Amino acid sequence: MTDRGGSKVEQHTIYPIPLTERHGRARDLFTLWFGSNIMMLSIVTGALSTVLFKLDLLSAILAILIGNLVGGIFMALHAAQGPQLGVPQMVQSRGQFGSIGAIFIVALVVVMYMGFVASNLVLGGQSLHTIVEPISDQWGIVIIALLSAAAAIYGYDLIHAYGRWMTWICGLALVASFAWIIGESGLPEDLWQRGSLTLGGFLGAVSAGALWQIAYAPYVSDYSRYMPVDSGVKPTFWASYWGCVLGSSASMLLGALLGLIAKDGNVVSGLAVALGPIGIAVIVALSLGIGACSAMNVYCGVLSTITVAQTFLPRWRAGALARILLSALFVAIATAMALWGAKNFMANYENFLALLLTVMAPWTAINLVDFYLVQHGAYDVDSFFAADGGRYGRYNPVALFCYGFGILIQLPFLAVDLYTGPIAKAFGGVDISWIVGLAVVGPLYWLLARAAGRSDMATDQAS
Repeated sequence: MTDRGGSKVEQHTIYPIPLTERHGRARDLFTLWFGSNIMMLSIVTGALSTVLFKLDLLSAILAILIGNLVGGIFMALHAAQGPQLGVPQMVQSRGQFGSIGAIFIVALVVVMYMGFVASNLVLGGQSLHTIVEPISDQWGIVIIALLSAAAAIYGYDLIHAYGRWMTWICGLALVASFAWIIGESGLPEDLWQRGSLTLGGFLGAVSAGALWQIAYAPYVSDYSRYMPVDSGVKPTFWASYWGCVLGSSASMLLGALLGLIAKDGNVVSGLAVALGPIGIAVIVALSLGIGACSAMNVYCGVLSTITVAQTFLPRWRAGALARILLSALFVAIATAMALWGAKNFMANYENFLALLLTVMAPWTAINLVDFYLVQHGAYDVDSFFAADGGRYGRYNPVALFCYGFGILIQLPFLAVDLYTGPIAKAFGGVDISWIVGLAVVGPLYWLLARAAGRSDMATDQAS
């Protein structure tokens, strides 16, 4: 049985969690998502609203709250799938796309995890260098990488425990930051006049907040799959929703404030300057938070990597040793990416977020519609691991068509440095591609899936 205190290395990988090893409560999900969201990367994401999108503070606050509140709905709906199926989220995608059809999406998710780990490492390295100058950015990246690897290697229970610790440590650091900046440092008299509201900037900030939440969708149920089957959809949903939304929103609001008062919009050094004597303690706490989030990305990235490999090697049953070795390799690659891309971090990160949302929005629409409206959660889990895909086959043409169509339909609405679509240009560079992707793909898949008889599969399984 998995040690619930987190003192032993987790033995399970992508396979169903036995009912005898299910454990945990809904509040464990709240602390995991609340604690892991209070870190420098979420603060920097919030700063995009005032540094990159040039919004005034009130507009930034509204955009951040709207983006997180809306995006969190999709994140939490995925979380509620974990207790029922007991397998990682991307394994479950075989039930929607087929065993081979899911490969492309799972591979994209591996790249996504790698990008987030590298982004976290860059900020972790900068944070450590800010408080201890002899530690260079590069050595700081390596230190955070080692911290992340340790938690990822131990696995599920230690990562949950890490989240509980970070809820208190990073939560107090966040409260102290707001209190010091507002009460002790004092806010500039013209703070509320800095920046301005533009439609493009507002929607860009909303999208950044929504993406932060939706980016968790491919792995959020990985952290609820050990929960007892009778945990319930509503408790799992609300604990995950409020934990993630409150943690990320509070951090992003601090970032929006720092973006207006920090010199040259440098959030990391700006935080250290604004906090004065308590800056070292706060940044150390937030650096620990980076380690928690990076560990989660490494852990789930490795599970997705195993999912890809198991598709082509169905007889291979990956265990703890395979997960440990792949975790070390994953961290090594992400560390190399962080060391290489640190100089152009802000620009690279914003483009990464925008392109990521383009490929993830259609997937989340298909997954949620199939789970809740077509199959009603009644999947044949054994078929997920069958060499021929079992009842779901190697390909689901309906899902693959809707996914490809979902990406194409977004292109005219996309606005990033690499490409701006004609409709986005007509609207002054406003990017609403992810909204279009969700709004079009969800209903389209529901109609086509029902016409193809997908709902009959759920009826058969339920009986």
